[in-house]
Amino acid sequence: MIEHALRSNFVFAPPPHDPTAWQASTESFRDGLTRGFPDAFLEINASALDVPVVILDFEIEVERDVFVAGTAAMPAPDYAHVSIVDVTAHTAALFARWLRDSYVASPGSVRFLSSFVMENGDETSWSLPATGDSTEIEAVLRSHLAADEPE
Repeated sequence: MIEHALRSNFVFAPPPHDPTAWQASTESFRDGLTRGFPDAFLEINASALDVPVVILDFEIEVERDVFVAGTAAMPAPDYAHVSIVDVTAHTAALFARWLRDSYVASPGSVRFLSSFVMENGDETSWSLPATGDSTEIEAVLRSHLAADEPE
């Protein structure tokens, strides 16, 4: 793996044992993105699943000329997840820090998983560090991505 070139999708969610930890809703997430990223592109859609769910598609600039696109689904107080697509660990860390520090109710309540690791058969989510800057978060994301690599 070339560490800086690896791109993956990441999913962020509350811990399975406390799904209401974020106290999330589509509306509050949209409002949080608007406050944090005034130039955000936001679009409400209905999911294509059998059960109708309102989802929020978004694109934000997390640092100059670095964009994150994703989707938030928060149909009930006890269910929430945010996915971001085709990002490096660095870019994902910038988003994750905003999510942890500016949106969720408890900084220790963010779990994540990458499509890269899931494709290799591991569906175990990891905890985002409750403190630290985006560099520290990036290190954890890189460790997660490397955990399933053949030695």
